[in-house]
Amino acid sequence: MENTDVIIIGGGAAGLMAARTLAKAGKNVVLLEGRNRLGGRIHTLEHGTSLEPAELGAEFIHGDLPITQSLLNEAGIKYTPASASMWKYEDGKFIAEGHVIEHWDEFMESIMKLKHDMSIEAFMQQEFSGERYGGLRESVRGYVSGYDNADPKKASAFSIRKEWQNEHEDAQYRVEGGYCMLISYLANEFKQAGGHIYLNAVTKDIDWGKHHVTVSTDIGITYQARQLLVAVPLGILQAEAGLKGTLSFDPPVDYYIKALKSLGFGAVIKVLLEFDEAFWYSDETRQMIGADLEDMGFLFSNEVIPVWWTQMPVHRPLLTGWLGGPPAAARINTSDEDMLIEALGSISNIFKIDIAKLKEKLLTWNVINWTADPFSRGSYSYDTTETAEARKILSHPIGDTLFFAGEYLYEGIAMGTVEAALTSGLRAAEMLLDYE
Repeated sequence: MENTDVIIIGGGAAGLMAARTLAKAGKNVVLLEGRNRLGGRIHTLEHGTSLEPAELGAEFIHGDLPITQSLLNEAGIKYTPASASMWKYEDGKFIAEGHVIEHWDEFMESIMKLKHDMSIEAFMQQEFSGERYGGLRESVRGYVSGYDNADPKKASAFSIRKEWQNEHEDAQYRVEGGYCMLISYLANEFKQAGGHIYLNAVTKDIDWGKHHVTVSTDIGITYQARQLLVAVPLGILQAEAGLKGTLSFDPPVDYYIKALKSLGFGAVIKVLLEFDEAFWYSDETRQMIGADLEDMGFLFSNEVIPVWWTQMPVHRPLLTGWLGGPPAAARINTSDEDMLIEALGSISNIFKIDIAKLKEKLLTWNVINWTADPFSRGSYSYDTTETAEARKILSHPIGDTLFFAGEYLYEGIAMGTVEAALTSGLRAAEMLLDYE
């Protein structure tokens, strides 16, 4: 049995940020990670067919985000602009960026006047029912499901309003070498400060009392500490007890778990298709569709996999597909092979290329269903109408002994991002240091 000051469960961005902070402050820290790798929902494939990294998890830095960028600068890790044009494929046509959603101004004017929170779906049914608003409702549902990974029937209208109010055309960036570079930096910093990392350490039972915690793993190894920081994804904390990767607290922390279960946690499936050429830039494609997609970054459609993006500004033959929200949640048991067929079908319909030909051109493919992953059980959090009240409970530790960190506890405008996870990890570490 190993005895230490602090145990951290979860080796994603939040857990590693907290671990590094605590170790540098002189704490003896042990970090337990159930996977065989660090990073959590950051997962970079370091060598695709083109020997370039590809992101199965987090991919973009959405705007100028202070903690993410200061860490990257400190580590000497470069990040490059990833801004590019957006296109929509609709009714057999490619429409360039600037496509205006009908009744959008009316919608924004109405939601700004909303006095009492409700779900975004309830708001639309209340204010924008009827056939004439059908296109508007579909657009809002598509955005909430896709960008926020949220269920429109649960997502807070106030939260969506705040997000859209703060939406500005900030630059987007990608991390050179992939987000795994940042994870490696944090892990190395932690280890150099005396920290210990154990992979394949699947936590099961947490026995705790005031300033005393015993953590047991699935193979019977136990660890003891004065304090515990739980930095696993929200999906793990919301899952039914007894499933792989879930945690059991003794004594129970039912009121805390109840608050956690009132938060929203999204679903997503990400598909990476690497072809022998970037055919979407070819002369043949240009002639066929009557549009030049030379600078295309994002492509939105009504296909089964509705969102696709390229590696712009690099012309690399990699297309990334994204299916979020309830449609992704409904496919929790769909095989990777079946998702590949759905993805190729979507590309075939958009670019009018036979599926058999697409299969010939396909060099590698990867599907990751984050909702089916036992160590994440979803994508990232979103606010429900109950979130504000729940966070009042969740912002405090339990008995000065059990602390929590994760992107779901973040309250700023960069929700659901690596920035949110890093911010929460740093805040939890600082709070833990205050409770000595």
